This record gives sequence, structure tokens and C-alpha cells, in this order.
Amino acid sequence: MEPQSLDLLTAVLIGIGLSAACGFRVFVPLLGASIAAHTGYLPLSPEFSWLGSTPALLALALATVLEIGAYSVPVIDHLMDTVTTPAALIAGTLLMASLLGEASPFLRWSLAVIAGGGAAGLVQTGSVMARGSTTVLTGGLGNLVIALLEFGGAVAMTLLALFVPFLAAVGLIVGLLLIIRFVRRRGPKSRLTTPSGPPD
Repeated sequence: MEPQSLDLLTAVLIGIGLSAACGFRVFVPLLGASIAAHTGYLPLSPEFSWLGSTPALLALALATVLEIGAYSVPVIDHLMDTVTTPAALIAGTLLMASLLGEASPFLRWSLAVIAGGGAAGLVQTGSVMARGSTTVLTGGLGNLVIALLEFGGAVAMTLLALFVPFLAAVGLIVGLLLIIRFVRRRGPKSRLTTPSGPPD
């Protein structure tokens, strides 16, 4: 069964949701898109049809398991951030581009880089900051909780993007607002806890 083509708005909303999920876990949304394309649910641009192939599906499933396992180990999770941060930007960009086959090349890649890569980068930045704070407060013991939350966020965002893309976009906005709130809360606290010098 050939999947119906997507209108531009729906494609962008799905792309933003999947790209944002890449900021939590790189391979979960790629695997979700691969399954959806493999079953004929998600139409992809012809040059990205390989994403729905059986070899790609199996490879992404294995990569997803390895990524989840690596993030469950303290210290290794921080090393993973150095790899997955650029990987998330690339994955978000490619996922967005894979859905915009009907758009002109300029619009397609502009949206892919700005909306796709940008959404992935913003979420990834928030995740790294949260993990850094947890490491300082718990000596790394609380990072497993962060890892579970990130995995849950990746799965939830991927499912929303594929089945209810509008809610995925809303979820991204809410998530970004929470990140901004988190950053703003850390700022004043860090300044208040900074020891002051002796009075003049």
C-alpha cells in the first residue's frame, strides 16, 4: 500500500516533533520513522526511502538498544553527549528533509536545518544541562532517572509526532518553556550562592 503524500503543514509538524525527539534520544525517532515508513504509514521523499527498508529498520533497532544502554551508565552518559549532540542535529535535519519531498530544495533544506536541526538542538541542550545539574547534586547517581525521563520523552514525542503532530508541536513549546524556566532559576541561585569578598 502506497502512503498518501503529506501536505506541507502536516509534514513540518511531524518533522518538528520527530526532530525534537532526537534531542532526547537520537535513534528512537529514527526507528519510529523507519517503522512507520516500512508499514506504509509515513510517506518519505524518494531519496530517503531507504529509511523504511528492512536493513535500516534492524540497524536502527540495534542502535536504539545500544544508545539506551549507554545512557544508563554513569560517566559514559556524559561521553555520549559529546557524540549525540551533533548526531541529534544531523538526525533532526535529515528527518525533516525526508518529509518535505514536495517542497522546493531551498525551502526544504531551510526548514530542515532551521526547524529540524533547531528543534533537536534546543531539546538536546536542555537534556545536557539537566544531566549536568543532576551530576553535581547527586554525584551521577540521579542520572539514571534523567535517562529514563529522556527515553520516555523520546518515545512520547515520536508517537505524538506520527499520530497527533499538532500535539507534538505543542509539547515542544511547553518543553522549551520548561527549559527556559529551569535556566532562569539556576541563574539567580548560582549568583546567590557565590561567596562574596570581604567588605571594604
